[in-house]
Amino acid sequence: MSRIGKKPVSFGSGVKVKTENGAVYVEGSKGKLNFVLPEGIKVDCADKSIVVTRDSEDKKFRALHGLTRAIINNMVIGVSRGFEKELEIVGVGYKAQVQGKKLSLQIGRSHPVEYPIPQGITIETPKPTSLVIKGCDKQFVGEVAAEIRAYYPPEPYKGKGIRYKGEYVRKKAGKTGAK
Repeated sequence: MSRIGKKPVSFGSGVKVKTENGAVYVEGSKGKLNFVLPEGIKVDCADKSIVVTRDSEDKKFRALHGLTRAIINNMVIGVSRGFEKELEIVGVGYKAQVQGKKLSLQIGRSHPVEYPIPQGITIETPKPTSLVIKGCDKQFVGEVAAEIRAYYPPEPYKGKGIRYKGEYVRKKAGKTGAK
């Protein structure tokens, strides 16, 4: 039995969960999410807890059992508390600002990079060199953060670029240090 898969997912009073037609629908104060269940996986929703079960002991179904439970748990957490990722911008004159539904990045190019903010995601800039990406879908928040970071990943010589908060960038010695 899967250690993660056999744990029930508990949820509070502000979260509504329903299962229909092989899908799980979760609704809360932060938004609505749904997940289509893979074949061979079943979900039972009792009072304030969700239990995930599988039909077979095949390796494929054992893997999907824990995965499905983890996704449903992230959905419950997302609609009740939400998720956030923080990015830092390192470099002289590099900054970011939100302009309506677009994120404008000044990252050393001749023009500002415009990133359209997707629906369901909010981006805040508490300081010009830091970004906070918030949303209820954990995967989507991480994907948006990765897309923004991909515009200028941290480079190993000066450390300039966009990085996750707390990310360590190992610096290399340049030409002068290679003697």
